[in-house]
Amino acid sequence: MNSKIVTDGKGRKDSFHHHDLESGEPLPPPSVWDSESVRKYAAGGAIMVTLVIYGLVQERIMTQPYGPRNEYFKNAAYLVLNNRLIAMAIAVVMMYRTGESMRNTAPLPNFFGISFSNTLSTLCQYEALKYVSFPTQTLGKCGKMIPVMILGVIVSAKKYLFLDYAVAGVVTAGCVMFVLTGEVSASEKADSTYGLALMGGYLFSDAFTSTFQEKLFHGYKMSTYNQMLYVNMCSAILSVIALAYQGELMTGIYFSIENPDFLVNSIMLSLAASLGQLAIYYTIKNFGALFFATVMTVRQVISIVVSCLVYFHPLSWGQVFSAGLVFAVLYWKDTQKKPHSHGHGSSATAAPPTKLNSSNSNNSNNTLDLESHGSTQQQHTRPRVARLHTTTTHSTSS
Repeated sequence: MNSKIVTDGKGRKDSFHHHDLESGEPLPPPSVWDSESVRKYAAGGAIMVTLVIYGLVQERIMTQPYGPRNEYFKNAAYLVLNNRLIAMAIAVVMMYRTGESMRNTAPLPNFFGISFSNTLSTLCQYEALKYVSFPTQTLGKCGKMIPVMILGVIVSAKKYLFLDYAVAGVVTAGCVMFVLTGEVSASEKADSTYGLALMGGYLFSDAFTSTFQEKLFHGYKMSTYNQMLYVNMCSAILSVIALAYQGELMTGIYFSIENPDFLVNSIMLSLAASLGQLAIYYTIKNFGALFFATVMTVRQVISIVVSCLVYFHPLSWGQVFSAGLVFAVLYWKDTQKKPHSHGHGSSATAAPPTKLNSSNSNNSNNTLDLESHGSTQQQHTRPRVARLHTTTTHSTSS
């Protein structure tokens, strides 16, 4: 649908009303969802809400007995398999409804790489909790932004400004300060070298997962559902192998058959996980791995604030100050004009503009095609020349 600026009877331009060229009817006013900031924070909020629901259902499953024999379900790996299967089913349905091809857009080893790094980060996280102190655990939960930036430089050849690193450092320090200035239970556990190595493995494997997901979105014309389907398929294969090796696959199936309440709860858990995945994939594809890491970091603060409001627990002055610092810095950062990279709001620096001419028109068309993953609103409003200099070529290697 095309639009034009109409004029009144005296030839003056009416700059407030755009009309359709074919019918002459006024076009509807811009939607609130046309704003990148609105979509960005809505996606972040969706991630937080689905993770809260997931945590509540997971706590119900793992802490309450089922059936007449009051049995507890302890096979967490079986729940992970259920999550993967439900997510695959949702992705297939959405791809069918949108008419997408079911073929994998990227080579399968790329999807297995994401699945393996995601599994490795989970194992390192839970194992590290046995060998590190609470402050180190807190740093691990809040220190996601810097590793994402480092791997963004290594994996995707991004270039961040010093200001970006400074903001990430302040947000990380503020979140750590917020947690540690609250009620902290005393612990005599000291950090071991093994525990610190595990925590480092968790941070960088977690950062690699989202960074490589972003790289796949940029390097291939890949939809959210395509990546969701094949990453979960690869993860399901790994889960089946692990469960079969441990001899616990049939145990989980029998428990589901004998306890219908558990089956209902496990489906609810998988639905919450799948909705969370949709929000996460949308966020990484449109706004980048760094913004996703920021959401997961700030989530630590928001969850504690909400808990204090619900259960009437007072916040300490240190928590009030550190929370205010975090949100003030993020608000200030969001209001600053910054160069765009990859079309999703990253603040990584870009190369100088390249002039379009007939000799490089073919190459420029190919380059611009790689940007089709970005925001639809941005694609239609930015000039082609302005888009060219922000493109970074990604290799197709795993």
